[in-house]
Amino acid sequence: MKKVWRLLFFGLILCIGLSIFSYYQTASASSPFLFEKAESIPSQKVAVVLGTSRYLSNGHENLYFRYRMQAVFKLYQQGVIKYILVTGDNRKKGYNEPEEMQKALLEMGIPKDRIVMDFAGFRTLDSMVRAKEVFGLDEFICVSQKFHNERAVYLAKHFGIDVYGFNAKDVNHRYGFKTRVREVLARVKMMLDLYLFKTKPKFLGEEISIG
Repeated sequence: MKKVWRLLFFGLILCIGLSIFSYYQTASASSPFLFEKAESIPSQKVAVVLGTSRYLSNGHENLYFRYRMQAVFKLYQQGVIKYILVTGDNRKKGYNEPEEMQKALLEMGIPKDRIVMDFAGFRTLDSMVRAKEVFGLDEFICVSQKFHNERAVYLAKHFGIDVYGFNAKDVNHRYGFKTRVREVLARVKMMLDLYLFKTKPKFLGEEISIG
């Protein structure tokens, strides 16, 4: 029994250590490529907006969604970008993140021909790789909250993509507590996907030209 407990203890220490390393390595490596102000970020042809649901399970508005739409609208309005690629999950009937993002952006006044949808952005890894392999983007601006952009930029750089993150407004700590906890686990999974499992996107497909 002592041997079992000893193994469990070292396993726990290893998990904690990996979590701490993954979290801070991701933040440190991506930090030089993140921007808070639209006037500071280098202009790009395309901004890639990472998907999330428009409404929460209780029917209330998802503030992560609203703030991402406001952030990319600001980039477009100020002429920093020309096109918007909305990428997200569409694997379940009745749940379509790209369509909801397109609808919100149309409501804000962005022309439909400036919005492109990626329906196979099931994970951040898929969204980043598909932006390059399917949509032909070697460089672009990624739009999400800072904690998410840190991971997205780290992933993109790993795959040789020249990406900048534009940080959307974040939510308060109480509202986003569960999301922040999941982010710690997501960064561990990302490291395992990249360096151990060599994970690839679920789908690629034919190339699609933007603009």
